[in-house]
Amino acid sequence: MVVETPTGSGVSAGGVLLSLEAALERMLDGLHPLPVESMPLEDTVGLVVADPLDALVTVPPWDNTAMDGFAVRAEDVRGAHPDRPVLLTVTGDVAAGHAPAGGVGPGTAMRILTGAVLPAGADAVVPLEETDAEQGIAELPDVVAVREPAERGAHVRRAGSDVHRGDRVHDRGKSIRPAAVALLAATGHALVPVHRRPRVAVLSTGDELVPVGRPLGAAQIHDSNSPSLAAQARSAGAEVRTLPPLPDTLGEVLAAIGEQLSWADVVVVSGGVSVGARDVVKEAFDAVGRMDLWRVAVQPGKPLAFGRAPRAHREGDVLLFGLPGNPVSSFVTFELFVRPVLRVLAGHADPFRRRRLTARLAEPVSKSAGRRAFLRVALEPDPERPDGRVARLAGGQGSHVLSALALAHGLAVIPEEHEGLPAGTEVEVWELDHDC
Repeated sequence: MVVETPTGSGVSAGGVLLSLEAALERMLDGLHPLPVESMPLEDTVGLVVADPLDALVTVPPWDNTAMDGFAVRAEDVRGAHPDRPVLLTVTGDVAAGHAPAGGVGPGTAMRILTGAVLPAGADAVVPLEETDAEQGIAELPDVVAVREPAERGAHVRRAGSDVHRGDRVHDRGKSIRPAAVALLAATGHALVPVHRRPRVAVLSTGDELVPVGRPLGAAQIHDSNSPSLAAQARSAGAEVRTLPPLPDTLGEVLAAIGEQLSWADVVVVSGGVSVGARDVVKEAFDAVGRMDLWRVAVQPGKPLAFGRAPRAHREGDVLLFGLPGNPVSSFVTFELFVRPVLRVLAGHADPFRRRRLTARLAEPVSKSAGRRAFLRVALEPDPERPDGRVARLAGGQGSHVLSALALAHGLAVIPEEHEGLPAGTEVEVWELDHDC
């Protein structure tokens, strides 16, 4: 079971708005990472490792060369100089993927190619360009003239200089990045235990909505919420199913949500969660499951709904989010509430991971009383402080102004107790483009 049912109702009543923390506590109550699957390494990018991973082999497994050249004994070439080259007898060669046939003794050398095993007796590699074979020789020479000395260990990659067998190579609770794929492959991990991706169904409600790419009729607008929310969910590591926009009718919204309960872990609906005559999403949530909370003390995004519904043919609950229809409110509430939930389901050790910094306001700001505001700001270097930042409003702060959201580097947090702050005030900013 992924979601355990909390006790008690969380629906706000009597005009009381839940704080951000209180709402998140109820959303995360009883939440566990999704089941663990053993997946081929190449399919795991972005997934979260369920168990710590240790190196199965040492890397490099043996001493090898970092250059094309000649494997030598450093003491034999100590006095080499362009005017007085040292002549060494070439006893053979070794290429990557082949074991050396013999070794290097006093006064001898073996030609060696990048990545090849260092022959026994050799303790340095002289690059080709420091010999009379600098242009490369198809035939193996009998003698090579070395024009430069080499210190012991020169151009030699020692066994275990990267990783030793048993070293920790990936921590539990962290997602796999492309560079980690290379390390895991090198250390022998063909299959990796990861939490499966959360499955998110996204749908928007509104008689006025038309899918992007279709012509607009009278009083219609393009549905921007579904593509935005789907993109945010994918960025958080989810598998996404996007439904066409739905009209503001209970029957159609109810049917669409019900159809997703056999597949989704989370259903995200934008629009229809306020108090208008056609706001039917809360009623739909109560019909398929139950409402846990409604209305949160944040700006934008006060009319936020959250509930749970039994999974169809599976144990546990599907989480239901009703986000405001205004596109900026929808985006911000996803960031504040849905994203942490998805990160817990995905197995992340820190569901709230975003880089946070302090910046000075470039201008005075205002907001509604009693609600925590998240203003869309662009960040600039602070001319008065080295390494400091100035937060400037990215544009209009209306919940419909997508242009400011697109230009924003982060969300400036204005606490509930303030109705405004003057220019120069230091505020916390949650950066939007630094995910982990």
